[in-house]
Amino acid sequence: MSQAVHNHPGRGMLAATGLIALGFAGSTMITPLYAFYQARFGFSGVALTIVYAAYVIGNLVALLFLGRLSDRIGRRPIAFAATGLCLVAAVIFLAAKGTAWLFAGRVVSGLAVGLASGTGAAWLVDLQPDDRPRASLLATQANMAGIGIGPLAAGLLASYAPAPLTLPFLLYGAVIVLVGVLVLRSKETVVPRPIEPGLFRPQFALPTGTRAAFVAPAVTSFANFAFVGFYAALLPSILRQAMHLASPVIGGAILAELFAVAAAVMLTTRRLDSRIGMLASLATIAPALGLLVLAQADRSLALLIAATSCGGIALALGYRSSLEIVSMIAPADCRAGLVSVYLVICFIGNALPVIGVAMVSAAVGPVAASEIFAGAMLVLAALAFVTGWRFAPREAVRG
Repeated sequence: MSQAVHNHPGRGMLAATGLIALGFAGSTMITPLYAFYQARFGFSGVALTIVYAAYVIGNLVALLFLGRLSDRIGRRPIAFAATGLCLVAAVIFLAAKGTAWLFAGRVVSGLAVGLASGTGAAWLVDLQPDDRPRASLLATQANMAGIGIGPLAAGLLASYAPAPLTLPFLLYGAVIVLVGVLVLRSKETVVPRPIEPGLFRPQFALPTGTRAAFVAPAVTSFANFAFVGFYAALLPSILRQAMHLASPVIGGAILAELFAVAAAVMLTTRRLDSRIGMLASLATIAPALGLLVLAQADRSLALLIAATSCGGIALALGYRSSLEIVSMIAPADCRAGLVSVYLVICFIGNALPVIGVAMVSAAVGPVAASEIFAGAMLVLAALAFVTGWRFAPREAVRG
């Protein structure tokens, strides 16, 4: 149960958006640093993708077992827990003595993101109960800002400052303290209630009447998050091996471009019909994948930048629209369960394909692996487009 907040709601909104951005920045700031860890610990490309994908373990634990905890004990306690986990992850990366440390740090980081994103988004809705679309937009913008700023800042520090595996995490620690202070000075919006055993039971639902309509948004999210996973895990290797560009700032800047474009598109298309947005995403991911393969084959940074822009557009349209459609088709008593299924598919898409790409790359080479990845994603996009055209609801409710 939420309670009205009359004192300094702006402070609470700043704390909630800062919490979301903090978590996601920590999840991507390691991307331009992977090359340094590879040089130090000597792990393979496949091991790198497994380290990257370990993040999803923490995400799933937070989503499946802890997602409703802030509704019971309050937003601020879970926000403090999330900031604490961000700090623990940073300390693990700072003290890393081997690949297993990186794996552990990614799991903790994923858990922090799961808690921070869910709690922060719910907190924003509490603070703006009469303007839920704006609350959702703020949460999404904070998400994209954190994901983009994290690798850009880490890449800049790794390229132009000393101690590339130390200074980024020290700066991140300072930001953690700042967000913690904001949370401390914000008002609680939830009246604490007793914790019941069923609170930690995962909720899944895929009602019979929604299955045909669910295919398109589910596949759309899988394909878009697979594209993001490809960038976040393999971009430094592509730049170094195919284009002979080893500077961390380039990798950080390109990953930041992906999410900056996505944030801008989300802002400018927020009133676009959900069905049209999802179909447009599926159409846009095709040139993104094609340009990505051509960029590797031709060793062209310009084509990679173009592919990144197309991917950002596809991500923005696909994520927002597919989630809206899932919310629309779900019966009221099954909405949380169906959204949980959708998010699990997002996380699986973000983690598993990129491991497969790395394994295929070790066998047949990175360009051929990217071609296979692009072909598989195009088949999925075509499937989603056909089912979306036929079954997706025609209109979305706009606030």
